[in-house]
Amino acid sequence: MDKGLFTGINAKVLTHEDMSLHTTFKIGGPADYFVVPNDIEALKKAREAAIQAGLKCFILGGGANVLFPDAGYHGVVIATEGLKQIFLETNGLLHAGCGAAISDVAQFASSVGRAGLQFFYSMPGSTGGAIYMNARCYNASISDALKAVVYLDGDGNICTLETAEGGFDYKKSPFQTNGGIILEGIFATTGGVAAELLQEMEGYKKDREAKGHFAYPCAGSVFKNNRAFGLPSGKIIDNLGLRGYTVGGAKISEYHANIIVNCGNATAQDVKDLVNLIQVRVKEATGFQLEREIIYV
Repeated sequence: MDKGLFTGINAKVLTHEDMSLHTTFKIGGPADYFVVPNDIEALKKAREAAIQAGLKCFILGGGANVLFPDAGYHGVVIATEGLKQIFLETNGLLHAGCGAAISDVAQFASSVGRAGLQFFYSMPGSTGGAIYMNARCYNASISDALKAVVYLDGDGNICTLETAEGGFDYKKSPFQTNGGIILEGIFATTGGVAAELLQEMEGYKKDREAKGHFAYPCAGSVFKNNRAFGLPSGKIIDNLGLRGYTVGGAKISEYHANIIVNCGNATAQDVKDLVNLIQVRVKEATGFQLEREIIYV
């Protein structure tokens, strides 16, 4: 691979980079190019270079909700980890770069006595990824606190989308369909007591630990919940006796049945086969079609 494709761009450029090093599943073969821009202009130029070269381009955040194929990615993976600035305006608006870990954003806000994001402490993934998926936990969605998103459109223009304009729903955002690359999230925070917020965050971390979120490499919840089904997806799966079921190196977590873990040698195909098995078993037993939330790259 020729790194010269990205000459003059303020970015780290690697070739044949193993994607298992950059995802919480710890699964995935090598990407032809792995580019880490140091600023927004570099991201724009890297994407333009990929397009001009006729290469596929995938924007990667914290790698917390994606499954790369075992054969790798034939194209350019642009990682946003270099765009991680966080700052607070005097009016309470908190700005977070797309590459900032959403847990770090929650901690920053709480440490300065600003409430509204503490639910997301210890949740893996980036701010951009959390906005893209409209991440949800403890009955709160990112869109509940999100005021606006700065993004790059398909023509390379930097635009701003106000959350009030719509397009956000349960684990859905406009960016899943509009092709925009999220650059920054702007959050409306409220006043709080730092010590109390930090204590609350520790409670969420301990709850995640108790549910086994950090016991093995995983991508969090595999399936979305659907209120029409009457029960959370994990409970439906558990009721079918599938907790602990394995396919190759992939296993339905002993702690939480809506989580698939990598026991150490899982392949992407193992995970896909296990996801399919769960969907088939649930469909046969209940008539419900579970909707996968993990992204297959």
